Amino acid sequence: MMFVAIHPTPKDRGLSCRAFCKDQWYGVLILIAAVVGLIVYVWLLFGFPLIVLQVTALIAVGGTLVIVAWIGYTMATTPPPAPLDLEARGTLGAIAESSQESEKRSE
Repeated sequence: MMFVAIHPTPKDRGLSCRAFCKDQWYGVLILIAAVVGLIVYVWLLFGFPLIVLQVTALIAVGGTLVIVAWIGYTMATTPPPAPLDLEARGTLGAIAESSQESEKRSE
């Protein structure tokens, strides 16, 4: 019986990495940066509470509004899709016709 790890190692996936693969190192770096960032944020929050909260609110609200503006711009500048022609599609046209006929019969 062969043991298979729940989380396969890079070797199990056919990759040849020593301890960690490049992507795993990026994950470790992101994890360390997030923890250090949180520690610095808490330290700044206790040192300069008003300005840190104002900057945090500005970034949160400003970032959200920039995303909303980008969505609006994309919707405004994207041409509308071509209308669907159900009659030319064959089966969809037949389904639409049969539903119309059944509606007429039920009246």
